[in-house]
Amino acid sequence: MKSAVKVSPVNMKQRAALGIRSGDTVRVWQNIVELKKGKAANKKEVTTKNVRRQAFEGIVIAVKHGNETGGTFTVRKVASGVGVERIFPIYAPMIDEIEVLRRARTRRAKLYFIRRKATSEIKRAMRKQIRFTPKGTTEDEAPVEAEEPVVDSTPEEVAAE
Repeated sequence: MKSAVKVSPVNMKQRAALGIRSGDTVRVWQNIVELKKGKAANKKEVTTKNVRRQAFEGIVIAVKHGNETGGTFTVRKVASGVGVERIFPIYAPMIDEIEVLRRARTRRAKLYFIRRKATSEIKRAMRKQIRFTPKGTTEDEAPVEAEEPVVDSTPEEVAAE
């Protein structure tokens, strides 16, 4: 009689075969459980579970502990001008699917320098947005461009009659 002990609800061979490495662009689909409290018809409190899938897409900047059971990978993306990093365990049951979208050739195992690079690019963009005010004036006294006079746009036929 054979009895197999299931260690994890995750297909470990499939996850190990992905071969996630730094520089890859991945999309991680994660199951998120939302608990909602409400009242039933008999006025008792009832909690309901709602499971939804959420995607997190970005560049893998680090892989730690390889394909061991405790292995993790760090994914970075920029959302609304702010860098966001998440650390995912490779064999976590909360992860539904991992898609490798693109592979990049990197010369480093850890791409932590991308953090500084992205920050400096943001700073460079912000420098261009600084308002210029002439010396000796404040922002309130800064010269304002004269507005163009509003011309009454009536058709020529109506004006001729």
